[in-house]
Amino acid sequence: MEWSNVTWFLTALGAVVVLLTRVRLGAAVVEGTGRSSGAVGYSAALLRIHTTAGVLTLLVWIVALVTGRREIALLGLAGWWLLAVVGLLLLARWLPSGGKHSEHAHGDSWGSGAGLSLLGHVGVFLGAGYFTWVTLTDRL
Repeated sequence: MEWSNVTWFLTALGAVVVLLTRVRLGAAVVEGTGRSSGAVGYSAALLRIHTTAGVLTLLVWIVALVTGRREIALLGLAGWWLLAVVGLLLLARWLPSGGKHSEHAHGDSWGSGAGLSLLGHVGVFLGAGYFTWVTLTDRL
């Protein structure tokens, strides 16, 4: 198996997750609601961190892949793990709240549930694990 092809493909998928998360949740932030889908709202700062960390991580990671420098790749790994954690925090908006006056989760024009968010953010988490393995086993 050619590891570099898999690595580049997963890098592109990570870029898609960052972009789609920004597009999907960004409109609610512009409106000031901080709630486009899910059971609870989310912080606009969390979305900014996700977008900023995602863009910077992609830039650093691509430089690491092109140059093959492990030091740069380790910095990129820190970004991937930060992105995965923040993405999972954004995904937590789908968790039901148990309050008596809580509202039910609602979808948006992208879907009726957490499927797309779950696929993307769990995928980034698994991708970060793969990138860690690739870096630590010198397969860059």
